[in-house]
Amino acid sequence: MNCLATIRKVMTSSNGTNGLLLSNIASVNAKVKEALSKRLVPNNLTRVPRLVCVGKTKPSSAIETVYSEGQRHFGENYVNEIAEKSVTLQTSCPEIKWHFIGHLQSKNVRKLLECPNLDMIETIDSEKIADRVNKVWGALGKANSPLKVMVQINTSNEPQKYGVAPGDTCKLVEYIREKCPNLAFCGIMTIGSFSHDYSQGPNPDFLKLLECKKDVMEQFSLQEDEVEVSMGMSNDFEHAIELGSTNVRVGSTIFGAREYAASAT
Repeated sequence: MNCLATIRKVMTSSNGTNGLLLSNIASVNAKVKEALSKRLVPNNLTRVPRLVCVGKTKPSSAIETVYSEGQRHFGENYVNEIAEKSVTLQTSCPEIKWHFIGHLQSKNVRKLLECPNLDMIETIDSEKIADRVNKVWGALGKANSPLKVMVQINTSNEPQKYGVAPGDTCKLVEYIREKCPNLAFCGIMTIGSFSHDYSQGPNPDFLKLLECKKDVMEQFSLQEDEVEVSMGMSNDFEHAIELGSTNVRVGSTIFGAREYAASAT
């Protein structure tokens, strides 16, 4: 049974749940287009924002439903979850492109890189992890197709968040470009402060990421479209796009509130 047939079967017995998903993805896509029409900077940026649907804790059937509407980029925060879903959906959603958007530990690199249809890691935050990903990708025989990666930056300087300090961005980018031939640097990423009051103006974390992009462009002689900017999630993706984000990560607005299992005692 192909993906579309599977989804139709599910929709007939899901009491409207899948219909809500389809309505949500249509709404988000419309908001992405509207925000793009209001983009403030930069004027010469031609890249259309990429929507990455984040299905954390949601079942594979929900991803199949959104996939049926033409969505191809999906993200996960945890290695075990992306590993399971990428295998489960390999046949029903063959064109899916997976983004890993969570913190990556060295011990989990191989498991992640073995995932079918892995398209990008957005959270490279150290030379150590870049080196490990580079070596394993090559060992898996994928050197002819460098893996796209982004450098994660802790623009808010919050101790509970991962990412390099803004001032260390170019150093890590240089390491990836010079020492990791199996990786393709494509941009920078941040998780902005959740508490920012937008009535007070633009999110300073987003503005800081744009400053980092400018530094990277200048140091490595890159053009606007050669350095992607991944910023913006469910609560602020429209604002991020207006500022110049080329990659937004939207989860709960599409799939609903996340569902976590109760912790074992």
